[in-house]
This record gives sequence, structure tokens and C-alpha cells, in this order.
Amino acid sequence: MNPLVVVFAPFAGGYFLSFFFRNVNAVISKDLAREFALTPADLGFLTSLYLAAFAAFQLPLGVLLDRYGPRRVVAALLCFAAAGALLFAAARDVAMLSLGRALIGLGVSAGLMGAIKAFSLWFPLSRLATMNGLYLAVGGLGGLCATAPAEALVEAFGWRGMFSALAAASAAAALAVFFIVPEKALPGGPQSLRDQFSGFARIYSSATFWRIVLPMVVGQATYLALQGLWLGPWLYDVAQLERPQVAHYLLITVLGYIGGSLFFGVMADRVAHYGVSRLQVYKIGLFIALAMLALIAAGVHKALGLLLALYAFAGISSSLAYALLTPLFPPEMTGRVSTASNVLMFALSFMVQWGIGIALRLYPVIDGRYAAAGYTAAFTTLALLQLAALAWLAPMRAPQFGDGARTAGRGTLP
Repeated sequence: MNPLVVVFAPFAGGYFLSFFFRNVNAVISKDLAREFALTPADLGFLTSLYLAAFAAFQLPLGVLLDRYGPRRVVAALLCFAAAGALLFAAARDVAMLSLGRALIGLGVSAGLMGAIKAFSLWFPLSRLATMNGLYLAVGGLGGLCATAPAEALVEAFGWRGMFSALAAASAAAALAVFFIVPEKALPGGPQSLRDQFSGFARIYSSATFWRIVLPMVVGQATYLALQGLWLGPWLYDVAQLERPQVAHYLLITVLGYIGGSLFFGVMADRVAHYGVSRLQVYKIGLFIALAMLALIAAGVHKALGLLLALYAFAGISSSLAYALLTPLFPPEMTGRVSTASNVLMFALSFMVQWGIGIALRLYPVIDGRYAAAGYTAAFTTLALLQLAALAWLAPMRAPQFGDGARTAGRGTLP
């Protein structure tokens, strides 16, 4: 029984859909705004409801994963995604759109965390960064399909037809996870719900947890807000591109994300054998991503494909935070450790995605285009937040938390 076939592949199908749902509004944003008369703030709020529902469920999700295992939890939640996609496809007003978007976010909220829990059960810790990187690349493929391929689907079937098909695909993914993924005994003895929730206090009281997780939270929240919605309008309004070109550049960005997922995941595990810590790789990637974000904030759109590809490529190095955090806590807490960081990331993503829309509303809209100054103000603020988080991380040394000896230090807080 090959775990890549019976564990990795079924979860990957749901994660592919998770990224498609997350990013597709960047392609259909103008359609939604026109059909439902949405302002920038309305559009930001609607799209960010996916992130809000996703974030709101993360802490209960961690407890459920550690208590019942990833197979049953992920399969059940994907059914909510199917229902949400159907509702979104049938929406006749903003309320129906909003509820559908929120249900989708709830339904795919275990896409990554469920897999990380499963990988911690089925694969050795020395391969965790590699497995996470491969898995993130599959998600990136979902994001890729939410660019030019999604544009082609919308042209052929309309955005409603596309979401009807996504509902069927979500139901199929739920069935695959439930019937293909085998059960595996969970580590640790039985715990009460109160004891399980108290584990979050242990996680959040660790200073090392916060130093590692904050750069990931800010960096990924920014990337999700841009790739999931605002990069598309920025390409329309600042770079002044037409719809096919926008879809093309969104595709390039996702290709950078996929390449970075594979590169940082595999490389981090490989170079650890030669004395280069995963923490060092984490820092380098995040600083490169910050430099690219600063250029985007400045309105630079020369060599645009290279700029966007580098931003996404380097930005996914933030996913190494999961591999850095996992050895700090006992194996029975893996689900809660991952969701403790994820709730922060998606809560901030919700605020960033909505906040950018609010910032743009402060500036005049001319011929349907949002002001370049609004994008500059919003993106510069995000770059400064990322710089502050990295400044706290930068002096940290790997020996503080045993990055070079992952299994030996497991379960021991610094």
C-alpha cells in the first residue's frame, strides 16, 4: 500500500479545488462587480468571506483532526464546499453569493491542515518539508487552473456553469478521501475536549512559535489577498492590461508559486543534511519575496512576468514554517500546531483582502479603474508589516529550537 497513492493523492484532489476556489474571483471579479453592482469594498468583503470562514474554523479543526483523524474530517467538510459552490452558482443577490462563498471557505478549511496531519502519521519527519512542498505544488496547480483555464471556462459556460461543475468536483473529492484513505491509529492517549483545547495555550505561550509564525502569517496573508483577488484589478488598473493579459500574468504568478513549492520543500530537506538549516532557507526566501512586494507597491510593471514569478516563487518559502514548528510539540498535537498558525494567517488574510478594498475606496474611481495611489498605499503598508516581522525573526538561530535534529528535539519546547 503506497502512501503516495492512498494518502497523498486523495487529499491532493481536495487541495487542488481549495486553491481554485481561493483564486478564481480574481478572474471573475469584474463580472461579479458588474452583475451585482459591487463597490471595491463589497468585492473585497465578498471574496474575503472564504478566508473568514476558513479562519474561524481553524481552532476547532485542529481539535477534530487530533481527535478523529484527517480522513473523516476532510471528507465531511468537502461536502460543505460542494453545497457552497452550488449556492454560489445559483445566487440571485449578494446575500446568496456571500453565504455560498463562506460555505466554500468552511468546506476547504482542512485542505492543507488535514494533509499535514496525515503526513505526520504516514511519513517520517525528515521528509515533512518535501511532502508539504509537493502538496503545495498541487495546490498551486489549482491556482494555475483558476487563471487562464478558468477564463476559458467562463467564456464557454459562464461563471455560474463553472461553479456548478466545481460543486460536482468537490463531492467527488469528498468520496475519494472517505473511501480511499485508510485509517491509521492516532498517537497519544484519549484526551477530553477541555484538555485538547488547552493545548492551544501551550502553543500560543511559546515565544519561538510567534517568531517563526509571524513572517509566514503576514507574507502569506498578503500573497493570498493579492493572488486571490487584488492582483487581477492591479494588473487592469496600474499595469493597464486587458483581460486576456491579466489572466496570462496571473498564470505566470501561479507557475512561480508551483516552482517555489517544489524548490523550497525539497531543497530545505536536502540542504539540512549539509548543515544549512531550514530556518536559514526560510529567512532568505521571505526577504526575496519582500523585495518583490516592495517593487509591486511602487507600481513597477517593467519585466512584469519576472517580478510576479519571483514574488510567488520566493513567497512560498513561508510554508517552511509548518516543518519548523512541527518538531516543537508532541506528535498528538500536530493538528493543533498547524491550525494555530493557520487561524492567524487566514484571519489576517480576511482583513487584508477587505482592507485593500476599503483603501481603494478612499481614492477616486476613473473609467472603472481604481487609483494607482490607493494600491501603493495599501501594498506599502503590507510591505512594512512584513519587514517588521522579519526584523524580529532575523537574529534567531536554528540551534534555539533544534532545527538540525528534528526527531531528537520533538516534543521539547525551547
